[in-house]
Amino acid sequence: MKGYLRQDGRKGIRNVIVVAYLVECAHHVARAIVTRSDDLDVHLIGFPGCFPNKYAARMMEALCAHPNVGGALLVSLGCESFNRSALARAVEASGRPVETLVIQESGGTVASVAAGVEAVRRLKRAAAAEPAEMSLDELVVGTICGGSDATSGITANPAVGRCFDMLIANGAACIFEETGELLGCERIMAERAATPELGEEIRRAVEKAERYYRALGFSSFAPGNAEGGLTTIEEKSMGAYAKSGASPISGLIKPGDRPPGGGLYLLDVVPDGEPRFGFPNIADNAEIVELIACGAHLTLFTTGRGSVVGSAISPVVKICANPDTYRKLAGDMDVNAGRILEGGASLDAVGEEIFELVKATASGRRTVSEALGHQEFILTYKRFEPIGPACLPRAAAG
Repeated sequence: MKGYLRQDGRKGIRNVIVVAYLVECAHHVARAIVTRSDDLDVHLIGFPGCFPNKYAARMMEALCAHPNVGGALLVSLGCESFNRSALARAVEASGRPVETLVIQESGGTVASVAAGVEAVRRLKRAAAAEPAEMSLDELVVGTICGGSDATSGITANPAVGRCFDMLIANGAACIFEETGELLGCERIMAERAATPELGEEIRRAVEKAERYYRALGFSSFAPGNAEGGLTTIEEKSMGAYAKSGASPISGLIKPGDRPPGGGLYLLDVVPDGEPRFGFPNIADNAEIVELIACGAHLTLFTTGRGSVVGSAISPVVKICANPDTYRKLAGDMDVNAGRILEGGASLDAVGEEIFELVKATASGRRTVSEALGHQEFILTYKRFEPIGPACLPRAAAG
């Protein structure tokens, strides 16, 4: 595989320039800069809130210094509370070129867009890098499911689990997530944990998710899930759980935490404390962003009902579980796991296909969502406490 070596020692599989707005008031200008740049490797990200949030600040630092990012343009209105100087220092400390554009000091929309386009050109020149050899044990891969139906837990999800086992056997770090969609699986996951203490942390994380959703009067179960043949959150959870494969669980992390090495990690995306900011994730892309903030070079996205989204920064590989859905949305899918239902392939064969596609994507091959220009991005308010030493037993022991 080929990657891009960064000054912090990590390697990326893309060389993206991010244009990051720091408040919704700067969103239009940032989007216009990306549009005018007319480059698949210039991506728009941002945080819409005007009030400060430690989670959002941490996420933006992790995203702007992600291995797939070569440089960053920060777009500020000028009066928001987001600490643009601190973000710029963090990006600079990672060895990446960074520039800051303040709209209130740059002459408004037209002048700021023109200045931003020139800044992107400078950043692309400064971020130019020759590809470097990259091995599987340097790769971080995430997975989520969206638009799940009764076929998801039979085809696409267990096929991703097979791929995860192959990646982990080769030293890669793999992350599965959404404790709110793993209700009822806590005992099974605890038994797979590297230590009893980690198992207890996993149980507590799922119990927290259950309390959080109960307080909101809502679980992670949509009408489309029921229309697709799923009957309960527990049934949906078992299908989602299949994405994790059969490897031991090496750790429990939260958004922005990096896996310390190869292995399987559970990402806890449900905020800590009492519910304050509404639903934990308002859409699938919010979860993808959190996986990326943990260092995911790419994300394996399984869907039964169908989803057409991609993501900024890291490629999304779309794996369709339902053969009927694939026939309708083939132009948005990378893998037809529905062949398993129709006898056209085995779980192992599709798992191997996904594994080979991961390697091809990491070597520069564009996924379907990338080629179509999908660069969705969502970042909202949340609150998390730091993880304890029991969550990463290997790191604690080292």
